[in-house]
Amino acid sequence: MAQRAPELLHDDDQRSLDELLAVIHRELPGMDTSQIEAAYAFSDDAHAGVRRKSGELYISHPVKVAIILAEMQLDPETLTAALLHDVVEDTDVTIDDIQKHFGPRIAALVEGVTKLSRIPWASDLGDEEQALREKERQAESLRKMFLAMVDDLRVVLIKLADRLHNMRTLEHVPVEKQQRTSLETMEIYAPLANRLGISHIRSELEDLAFRYLDPQNYFAIERALERRGSDRNAYLMEVQRELAAALAEAEVPAEIEGRQKHIYSIWQKMQRKAASFDEIYDVLGIRVMVAENKDCYAALGVIHTMWHPVPGEFDDYIATPKQSMYQSIHTAVVGPGGHAAEIQIRTYDMHHIAEYGIAAHWRYKESPSRTDRNLEARIAWLRQLMDWRDEIVDAHEFVESLKSDVFQEMIYVFTPRGDIIELPAGATPVDFAYRIHTEVGHQCVGAKVNDQLVPLDHKLLNGAVVKIMTSKTKVGPSRDWLMSSNGYVTTASAREKIRQWFRRQERDENIAQGRDTLDRELRRLNLEVKIDDVARLFTSFQRTEDFLAAVGYGGVSPQQIATKLVETRERDVLPQNQTQAETTVPTGLRVMGVGDLYTRLANCCSPVYGDDIVGYVTRGRGITVHRDDCHNVQHVDDDGRLVPVSWGDAHKESYPVSIRIDAWDRVGLLRDITTLVADEKVSMQTVLTNVHPDQTVTVMINLQVDGVRQLSRVLQKLEAIRDVFDVRREAPGATLSGHSS
Repeated sequence: MAQRAPELLHDDDQRSLDELLAVIHRELPGMDTSQIEAAYAFSDDAHAGVRRKSGELYISHPVKVAIILAEMQLDPETLTAALLHDVVEDTDVTIDDIQKHFGPRIAALVEGVTKLSRIPWASDLGDEEQALREKERQAESLRKMFLAMVDDLRVVLIKLADRLHNMRTLEHVPVEKQQRTSLETMEIYAPLANRLGISHIRSELEDLAFRYLDPQNYFAIERALERRGSDRNAYLMEVQRELAAALAEAEVPAEIEGRQKHIYSIWQKMQRKAASFDEIYDVLGIRVMVAENKDCYAALGVIHTMWHPVPGEFDDYIATPKQSMYQSIHTAVVGPGGHAAEIQIRTYDMHHIAEYGIAAHWRYKESPSRTDRNLEARIAWLRQLMDWRDEIVDAHEFVESLKSDVFQEMIYVFTPRGDIIELPAGATPVDFAYRIHTEVGHQCVGAKVNDQLVPLDHKLLNGAVVKIMTSKTKVGPSRDWLMSSNGYVTTASAREKIRQWFRRQERDENIAQGRDTLDRELRRLNLEVKIDDVARLFTSFQRTEDFLAAVGYGGVSPQQIATKLVETRERDVLPQNQTQAETTVPTGLRVMGVGDLYTRLANCCSPVYGDDIVGYVTRGRGITVHRDDCHNVQHVDDDGRLVPVSWGDAHKESYPVSIRIDAWDRVGLLRDITTLVADEKVSMQTVLTNVHPDQTVTVMINLQVDGVRQLSRVLQKLEAIRDVFDVRREAPGATLSGHSS
């Protein structure tokens, strides 16, 4: 491809280039822009005649992307690659062409961005199997993207800038794409920007995505902020004036600026605190910037002397930086007029890191010999992805590990030696152990938090010192750790390491364990379904034995089995044993949606809540519910197949279920059962017991559950109670002879 000289650009092209160069000269004085100008001409030629959905020339997009990166003061290679980032994807230009004109380093950056642009994102619409295949491709591509980031993070910086400009112009695309792109932005790109410490991009991405995902609440908050505008500005000026005077008197040189929290963060706080907009006190904020660390604490002392601090609203991220190396002191005070305000205190260097995060490492410097000593610490979490590449084979599990272990709100705990370990909020000592080392996790037998023994399902809090106790004689992790209902493990990475341990065990042992787990789950749910039929629902397994082995090592959980059974039953494709359908359907059955695995609504008359209805016992399909005036039931000869049914309460989102528990009788058993049920926030209607001569006891409890997932979790936890040897679901309304407790 012939390359046009920069001096031959047309007037419109020249104005676009001038806009970019003006930003570069303002933010990056002294930078040689000759290669950038050449890249502009090359890209303009490649995209000649092409326009975006907005009607603008296509070259405007790479220019805007480069401007975003120039405002972050990034190096010339990054800006050059930004101008070229779409030419391979959208034109006949090849990577070899890029390398020929601009060298291998820029070609590598462009190739990296091109690969990211080819990630196929699944739509939630359309055929279920097609959507599943699309999601599998998405998961694998996303996995490759994050692993590629380790080689050169500038690739993802360009991609973030590309996404930011696309979000700024999203009004020009169809509504369906707006929704899909915004959801993807909120789930992947905004959390990624946050994890990389680039707060200004994260904030804008969140606000833009929120605008399309929930326009009603977005514009409501925007209007509320506008109404407060004049009052807000006056209050900020008053706080700044009083604070500046106090800091000057204390001889603490500082720069003070007011700021408004972005809309999505206000919405998050409203949701978290169940508060209205008017009840959120820190919509406004003050930022104090000083020269040195010691000045931060001096400024804090002045502020807390002036105004009363709000209890529970103080965080010192200078003493304990976030993994992204973010540092600041956060405090909230009751300021002038009794109005609360949030105040951040940081040095100028801290502010640059807070705004640009990992991008600060590639900040353009006229003296390129300077290095960033903190780079390795900043991307320690990203290096961890390299370890996960070998440990987490399944692409879906890798994506889940990103969402649960990387993108969630984080806590910071310490090893006994004082090393900082970052974990997602809600993590346990088992998660901590596996974060230290896989073998530490496998050999974990106990834990101390702040020198106190704690159970392994203990939820760790910020600042805790955690010591893991291990045993070299322990052969491996416990299967109980894999059950999410038990709460031992919350991070996907720890869960996958445990699964891998069991996966490496004898296949026959896993198959036997899987068969036992599946039998127990079907018995709990009071279902008679063939194992082969259940296995066929999990299409990723070619043979039943492969499915059972996965159940055995924890790759498929009881909750997944229960959910799949319910979903399949709702589509009416799951074979039920004929004798079960004909003999166990009781009269007076209530229609309970997913809470009742034996009923379905007839497609021929589509009964709705309030219609007069009747049940028809089908061969092998349980009960089909019809309107009583439906022509298909008006001429049924076998009256024995028509049974009375009634609607459940449409205003209650819970359904009655009877559970039978068999256990060895002991003091405190009933207390343990009722306490567990109460802890699960499940309503218990009745309890009946029957003590047998062999010192066993049968307990029948009638509960109100909100669905099969909650039921499965309760059944698992009941079975884990000491001395309980069998738990199962009984037919609705079942009773038990014996004395009432």
